[in-house]
Amino acid sequence: MKLISITSVMLLSIGILPPALAENSTKPLTLTDIMHFESLGKPVISDTGQVIAVESSPDRGDSHVIAKNISLQQSYQVAGGSDPQVSHDGRYIAVVVKPSLLTLETSDAKAKKKLKSAMVLLDTQTGTQTRFERVQEFAFSDEGKHLAIWFEADEESKKEVEPKVAETLVEVGTVSTAKPAKPKVDKFDQGRRFTLLSLENLTQQIDIEQVTGYVFDKNSRRLALAVNDITNKQHQLQLVDLKTHKKTVIFDSSNQQVGALALAKNGHWLAFTQGKDSELPYGRNYQLSLVDLSSGKISKPPESPEWKLNRYTRLSFSLDSERLFFGRVPEVSQQLSLQKITEENDLFNTDIVTAQRGLKVWHGDDPRIKPHEIKQYDKEQKRTYLAVLHLGSNNVVQLGDKTVPDVTISQHKRFMLASSDLPYRKMATWAGFYQDYYLIDINTGLKVPFLTQQPSDAEPSLSGNGKYVVYYQQGNVYLYDIAQAQRSNLTRSLKVSFADEDHDYPSSAPGYGFGPWLKDDAGILVYDKYDVWQFNTESKAGFTLTEGKGRAQKIQYRLAGLVDNPDEPTELAYNATILLHGYSDKTKADGFYQAMLGEAGVKTLMQGEYKLTVLGRSKDADTVVFSKERFDLFPDLYTASYNAPQNAVRQTDLDKQRQAFNWSKAELVHWTNGDGKPLDGVLIKPTNYQAGKRVPVLVYYYRFMTDRLHAFPQMNINHRPNFAWYINNGYAVFLPDIRFEIGYPGASSVQALTSGVQKLIDMGVADPDAIGLQGHSWSGYQTAFAITQTKMFKAAVAGAPVANMTSAYSGIRHGTGVARQFQYETGQSRIGASLFAAPQKYIENSPVFYADRIQTPLMIMFGDKDDAVPWEQGVEMYLAMRRAGKDVVFLQYEDEPHHLKKYPNKLDYSMRMMQYFDHYLKGTPAPAWLSKGEAYVEYKADDE
Repeated sequence: MKLISITSVMLLSIGILPPALAENSTKPLTLTDIMHFESLGKPVISDTGQVIAVESSPDRGDSHVIAKNISLQQSYQVAGGSDPQVSHDGRYIAVVVKPSLLTLETSDAKAKKKLKSAMVLLDTQTGTQTRFERVQEFAFSDEGKHLAIWFEADEESKKEVEPKVAETLVEVGTVSTAKPAKPKVDKFDQGRRFTLLSLENLTQQIDIEQVTGYVFDKNSRRLALAVNDITNKQHQLQLVDLKTHKKTVIFDSSNQQVGALALAKNGHWLAFTQGKDSELPYGRNYQLSLVDLSSGKISKPPESPEWKLNRYTRLSFSLDSERLFFGRVPEVSQQLSLQKITEENDLFNTDIVTAQRGLKVWHGDDPRIKPHEIKQYDKEQKRTYLAVLHLGSNNVVQLGDKTVPDVTISQHKRFMLASSDLPYRKMATWAGFYQDYYLIDINTGLKVPFLTQQPSDAEPSLSGNGKYVVYYQQGNVYLYDIAQAQRSNLTRSLKVSFADEDHDYPSSAPGYGFGPWLKDDAGILVYDKYDVWQFNTESKAGFTLTEGKGRAQKIQYRLAGLVDNPDEPTELAYNATILLHGYSDKTKADGFYQAMLGEAGVKTLMQGEYKLTVLGRSKDADTVVFSKERFDLFPDLYTASYNAPQNAVRQTDLDKQRQAFNWSKAELVHWTNGDGKPLDGVLIKPTNYQAGKRVPVLVYYYRFMTDRLHAFPQMNINHRPNFAWYINNGYAVFLPDIRFEIGYPGASSVQALTSGVQKLIDMGVADPDAIGLQGHSWSGYQTAFAITQTKMFKAAVAGAPVANMTSAYSGIRHGTGVARQFQYETGQSRIGASLFAAPQKYIENSPVFYADRIQTPLMIMFGDKDDAVPWEQGVEMYLAMRRAGKDVVFLQYEDEPHHLKKYPNKLDYSMRMMQYFDHYLKGTPAPAWLSKGEAYVEYKADDE
């Protein structure tokens, strides 16, 4: 433990600027400035609402954690900090401190493996920082008075578990003097050093070696620890009283490895699993044990010959401490291994030789194609099927099984939601993903199907008391009464669409989702595009809680500021006052509003030309944290009362970074598309723009972009153009909305793009001879297609584009192993039919077939390990343009996925993209790589 002086960090300004950003308040923005520019992660807030912590990270370099004690108005920083956790009352903040970027960049591969993260504990009242080295994991107890710290395995302990060769036997008479070898310990079974730290007295701590697992109870009265030391034949289940710090050994064995742990909230029960340490953990059978903490008696719940426990079994008690949930599997077996060739005859043994083959058999009736099966293999190996132990009756009920594998653990006392995608795994290849949904009676295990072939992204919702299920299907919202086995269409008679009104995919339109349930299952909140509806579960009647003002004013209302607690989902009192977030379809601006359940009407709290994002709410107080931003306003953090966000107090000031540079503003542009329909776009003019001057324009797009009107630009370097950098270099940036026609995605995109650019030309902003087009992935495809249909664009950059839909149709998304066919038949590519049913549409929408028409220079970028689009699509486009004698350059980044991950590659691509557009749109000299290419070079290896 190391104490750090706080003189230099206490009461630091949260908006402190890196030296590179503090020199000149109006200097132009450079790539180096972007590399230093800091952005905020998602903040965490104490349960009491008095302390917030947030990670602040530059695009390149080391992050730090900003901590703010709101009540004391004190601010602190933890250098190098990330991923903060805050104690219940906010007194302490624990953060990860990773090795510095400089250390990582200057260390060789061997040294990097030894670099481990530390943890710093910050006292928000005094500013004292305490550092712990080599920490792998840490967690506060629920009441925040204790901190569990689990350390990395020490290098010495790692050496001890390496397999050792037994010494040679020396016979003295009949007695052997051989020293027995230490047993080999699987990594899964290895214990690590553990510290329990009292936050009321930092000098009071308990240190325990060889800990393999731990758990606090929900009331913060006890800590359970699994202590396993196979080498010394010691296995214990230890219990620590968090008030007295007394440690008690509950279970002690010389050969039983203690596995999963759980403590009941009421303090009566402790559950754990145990298995023979002589068995390898992969195939080890575990038994479930239950400890009555009042008597110390250990009992074993009923076992089943059909169901076993394994290393992946997890335990959890219901919050009322009446049920214990745990996972089981039909069988447990050791991992298969191949027989090796060890002697002469083995060389000619066909079974042994062919066992060494490298083969995967793809069968036409496989539920999943092989790449998808392989990607899912680890998940399936770890899959367990949920069971429940009813503690009062000591009765075990199996809930999930191989026919209905997925059961959602909840606090419901009678029914749980379960689902199965098994009937649809094969058709998912071309039709997308579906589930059958069931209600499972947790007392009997009876499975009641109630929803068939439901899209996987349209999950139903079970009411708090388990009386009803609400779900969306084919444009309507249904309420299912479980006891009556009766379903009611809540929205049939309403003259409002509950289906996505902007859905332009060749599939059924999804709904807009649900808000929370009302207490006692009295009602449910449902969204249409604009308004919030309140439905009564008994009468089935509903009314617009927002009084229809959303649709009338084109404002999309949604509940905001609810407590995020997965253990106990929010249920609202019938007359509760609620906070609403509103987004205007007209102005693209946000506001906060207020409504009261049971009454129609909306009260405006604040609204303006900005974007608002609620980022969190304290669990035990009404404090909310949100950000407010515009293109010319950094999204700093604000805190306020849930009922009065208009009185918010700003808690960070990173906008100072932006103020150091020339900046611009974003404006909304309207025009009429070629089909007569209205379209919108965002225009960001260059800094210091002079009215009437025509400037080069960079068009960046995907689908709907105007919701970014008031968004602060992402200040990082990646596969996208950095808007702030481009406007600082004399470009206007244009973000048009694209609306697609099913079957003609390419043509509809071109229509929207060209009509939008023409609007800018007509406005006198765009130089018609200096229009650039850039897109990645789906918009990379649109870019490649657009230049085959129009010569409006003078240069284009397409990242990871599909060039040939006929070959991409039966390609594979290597990141997931899923076939790409569903994307074309029902998804983003919007063809709406198979290749066999509509081959001409695949050809008509494929840019590679029209490469000879291209008059626009194109730069293609791909990572050659692209996990979404086969990178050979880029090769196809390159070769077609090369063959047609067109101006094309192809950037192949080695070992990169769909989005560039390695910083040198991101930086290189950003620089080349700017050079490319500068050359074609501004007339600057072409760099050598563009005019002459680059010859292949192999560099000297570091170890030569």
